[in-house]
Amino acid sequence: MSQKVIDLLNKGRSRELTAISQYMSQHYELEDTDFGKLAAKFKEIAITEMKHAEKLAERILFLDGEPTSKPDALPKKSQQITNMLTTNMALESTAIKLYNEAAMVCAAEKDQISKELFEDLLKEEEDHLNYFENTKDHVDKLGAAYLATLTG
Repeated sequence: MSQKVIDLLNKGRSRELTAISQYMSQHYELEDTDFGKLAAKFKEIAITEMKHAEKLAERILFLDGEPTSKPDALPKKSQQITNMLTTNMALESTAIKLYNEAAMVCAAEKDQISKELFEDLLKEEEDHLNYFENTKDHVDKLGAAYLATLTG
């Protein structure tokens, strides 16, 4: 199989590992400051990202590659909620761009399974981006009143 595809799978895995670290770090911070509803959603998304990282690793192993265990960035900590959402939107946007491009490369390399994997992950990343954008929009428009609904 193509080393180019294995490299893209590892690039995606590295991105997923970053997202896991970021969202779990935010989950802990939000939980600690009594934003339980938002914390729970971030944890749920982090778990989905963990599943993505696992799927990518399984495909890499199938192709006789070695899955990376290194995230491509360190988590940002002690951010305000609006900054957390901005950070998360950037992570998801980067993943969406990467997965769209990777799917095209996989098609060119005649690796339909890896192409479909990237397309499947892409759907969930778009859902995550939509959630973060909508939440940030609510926070921007409604401020403290909306944030109060995220406590507990």
